[in-house]
Amino acid sequence: MIENGFNRRDFLKVLGWGGTAVALSGCGNTSIENGKETVVSYVEPTDYQIPSIGVYYNSTCAQCDAGCNIEGRVREGRVLKLEGNPASSINRGKMCGLGQAGVQAHYNPDRVTEPLLRAGTTTENITWEKALATINDKLNGLKGEEIAFLTGGVSGHVKVLLKNYLDVLGSKNHYAYEAVSPAVVRASNKKAYGVEMPRLHLDKAKVIVSFGADFLGAWVSPVHFSQQYAQFRKGNRPEGRGVLVQIESKMTLTGANADRWIPIRPGTEGILAMGIINALGVGVPADVAAAARDYTTDRVSKDTGVSAEQILGLTELLKARSPSLVLAGSAAEGYSHGSQNAAAIALLNQVLGNVGKTMDAPANVQFAQLTPTTGNSLALNDLNDVMAMGKLKVLFSYGVNPVYTAPDCLKLKDNLNKVPFKVALAHYLDETAMEADLVLPLDSALEDWGSSVPEYMPEPQLSIQQPLMENLYPNTRGVGDILLALLKQRHADQYKAYEDFYSYLRGAFVQNKAALGGAGADDDAFWNETLGKAMVKLPGTAGSLSGKPTVAGLSLPATKASEGAYPLRLIPSVSPSQRDGRHANLSWLQESPDPLTTVVWDSWVEIHPKTAAKLGIVEGDIVEVTSLSGSIKSQAYLFPGIHPDAVSMPLGYGHEAMGRYAKGTGANVFKILDPLFDKETGELAINETNVRISKTGKRVVIVKEEGPNGGSQLGRPKIAVKVSSDKVDLSKEV
Repeated sequence: MIENGFNRRDFLKVLGWGGTAVALSGCGNTSIENGKETVVSYVEPTDYQIPSIGVYYNSTCAQCDAGCNIEGRVREGRVLKLEGNPASSINRGKMCGLGQAGVQAHYNPDRVTEPLLRAGTTTENITWEKALATINDKLNGLKGEEIAFLTGGVSGHVKVLLKNYLDVLGSKNHYAYEAVSPAVVRASNKKAYGVEMPRLHLDKAKVIVSFGADFLGAWVSPVHFSQQYAQFRKGNRPEGRGVLVQIESKMTLTGANADRWIPIRPGTEGILAMGIINALGVGVPADVAAAARDYTTDRVSKDTGVSAEQILGLTELLKARSPSLVLAGSAAEGYSHGSQNAAAIALLNQVLGNVGKTMDAPANVQFAQLTPTTGNSLALNDLNDVMAMGKLKVLFSYGVNPVYTAPDCLKLKDNLNKVPFKVALAHYLDETAMEADLVLPLDSALEDWGSSVPEYMPEPQLSIQQPLMENLYPNTRGVGDILLALLKQRHADQYKAYEDFYSYLRGAFVQNKAALGGAGADDDAFWNETLGKAMVKLPGTAGSLSGKPTVAGLSLPATKASEGAYPLRLIPSVSPSQRDGRHANLSWLQESPDPLTTVVWDSWVEIHPKTAAKLGIVEGDIVEVTSLSGSIKSQAYLFPGIHPDAVSMPLGYGHEAMGRYAKGTGANVFKILDPLFDKETGELAINETNVRISKTGKRVVIVKEEGPNGGSQLGRPKIAVKVSSDKVDLSKEV
């Protein structure tokens, strides 16, 4: 036992350790554990600076959930540039444009810099002491079920403190929300393979067949997969140069890089997978063959719009080149039958014998308290129902902007107003923060401390996020510091040893250094070495995948005829830079051309030239896109890389708040999505909405990288010559 009734179990819970790998240094005797010593943050400028000479510090990128490890170049006390950490097994020294823009997020002029308290229709700047006291007052006397936290995906020691705080409040209401997530694929993978996110080996495959998994753009861990893909394409590897086939209704960045891009009628991806299984013939298990028997080549071709020649050619390619790898992405999962699509695609992967060859199980990390809690859209639906019933009295939000991302049909903003007190932990005054009663300003990712465990990682590791420079604004705080302060309001004795989140984080690592590879090392030496690497390998045990194909519960719906009033399927696209809109206030990303259309500083409607011709639409026409749930307007872009039965618009635009670069730029696609959900998981069926397109009579010149004339190349002879869409078949290898 430890003094003041603070026992070993309490101590493990406070620091986030547990399981067989725990080996606390001097458990029961150390001064930190007894609360007799305070560790103070040493994040201070260096004592000397050499003008124009940069210093590099390792940290972790927070721009998306991939968790890439980074190096920050700091000169004269200011961070100037970010690059990938070569020692990382995730990104191996590489970095994407989204990650590079983390510097601009840090210096963004529209950051919230002071705590803000709403008083009627106005807000006032207040001190942190008053902000924390206000929260404490609002929570006093409430039951646990009247308090909730809404966050994105969380992991590491922030997850630990959040869980501890909810436990202190007696609340189990943690809603982890992601507006765009592979939640359906996670659930399907769990059924098919026994794990939500198996480890993929693109570099070992001879053929990759991707049903809309944009692994080079915005899917799971694009920097990691891009490097594997580079190996996959090398002709001098033993397996030979790999062949990529991308099957989707709207061309993605991955589709643009494929050997063969096959457009498919929206929602029929699972039918095509079953058709390929049927065409494989020999070697297919009897029960699977029986389930696939009705999916003849002629029927599948009619349902999917993929020619019989392409179906048989793809089948022969898979037979001839093994091992292969089959992926299910957002193009397949975003329907009311998305789980069935994903299950059929996983079944094809199993029938081809790829399990254990081009995919295997992730290691089992023993520190479950630190592993990621992943988000989904179902969480927001559940929270919305609770708010609608008036059951919540206090709601905290962090890392999400549901007022922007929720479809209008959910009436989330109205339900949010039924919560008497709302606290937003925010970097910007986005749409959700604008509705909050109290806004707590956050440090940028380049000013904050933290730890994280990525959902997808080749090797188990705990990544560290550390400040690369002093705070730009004195009154912003890290989310870990905020949670620690809130915990001290309720359990001061258990957390009194930690003056700030840095000291807490250091204490957690040092106390369990034996299990983290630092047995016998001096505390300071171990911590400094850990900070230098900004990552530490986690103990883990080998996992295994279930590779036995099963057809239990598999039932793909017949294709539906297009509805007369709404004849086109809307496919919201996820761009590598904008994602779900959380980065719309970064002008670097607004200025970065879309990789396929080169459009900048606006949203657009992608329409197939044949469809546009029927509707009398030309490039630059302002069109109205109308669903059962609402309508938005944007500029038309004629694009052959989309199925004629579909139109597409990028997510992330059309903000009504969030700062000068986001507000009023483009249109918000989330708003017009219909309330349609995957029947198994309850996830929003993001590709299920049908729309009609109508001209408004207005026209603009689309702003894009190659200019209004589409590729003049500054008057020089053209390197790349345009060919009219009616003379190109994008589905064939060139």
